[in-house]
Amino acid sequence: MTLRWDAFIERVQDRGEYASRAEADRAARVVLALLGAHLVGQDRARVAARLPEAYALILLNPLEAYEPLDPQRFVRATAAWIEGATEATAAWDVSAVLSVVADAIGDDLLQRVLLQLPPGYDLLFGRPRPA
Repeated sequence: MTLRWDAFIERVQDRGEYASRAEADRAARVVLALLGAHLVGQDRARVAARLPEAYALILLNPLEAYEPLDPQRFVRATAAWIEGATEATAAWDVSAVLSVVADAIGDDLLQRVLLQLPPGYDLLFGRPRPA
């Protein structure tokens, strides 16, 4: 089931403790654009199908990743795209957005998504794998 925009952004705003929906929206747009650059095929389409349309379009029209970013570089890239962000605030942004995405897509699809990403993304999605 697809989340409505207001429900999605409300969850991101709550998890990220953002003062406004605009802040939560900015984080969601950046994180989803970067995530979209790392996902391919049916799994990217399935993730997009569970997101509000505005975010699905961002995920489906990604930046082009020349190589997969490990989680640390993903956070750094997020910081570079958000004005005034530090690595610490970007890590917070990534976690707020990706944990809501994880809830929206469910465990089975999340596991397939994690197979496309370098090790360590399970932590960014707030779903650490057992060691």
